[in-house]
Amino acid sequence: MSAKSIKITYWVLLILFCLFHVMDAIGGLTKAQAGIDAMNAMGYPIYLMQFLAVLKLLGVAALIQNKFKTIKEWAFAGFSFTLIGAAVSHACVNDQVLFIVMPIVFLIILFALYYCWRRMDQAQLA
Repeated sequence: MSAKSIKITYWVLLILFCLFHVMDAIGGLTKAQAGIDAMNAMGYPIYLMQFLAVLKLLGVAALIQNKFKTIKEWAFAGFSFTLIGAAVSHACVNDQVLFIVMPIVFLIILFALYYCWRRMDQAQLA
């Protein structure tokens, strides 16, 4: 892949990933009924929705910025743990396949995003 195609892929994936998580965070902050139903089905307390929503917004901010690389690495790790946990939680309560697959799809997007970011970072160092 050329440097230009990596950069374009990075920004497209970043925008997709961040938009999804901002919308999800807004749902968590406003305590959307679908989120409450999901939390109840999995046995999690409702107050966890707002806590996770704030963390998602902080994670999105960390992914968008390029000054603090360690913070960005931690955001990638945090989103990885969250998405894996979501897939496992939905699977453990025998939820619909869509709710198990969606976090895995976003995890794949996150891995591709991380790969592109590392490639761009290496190209800047060379």
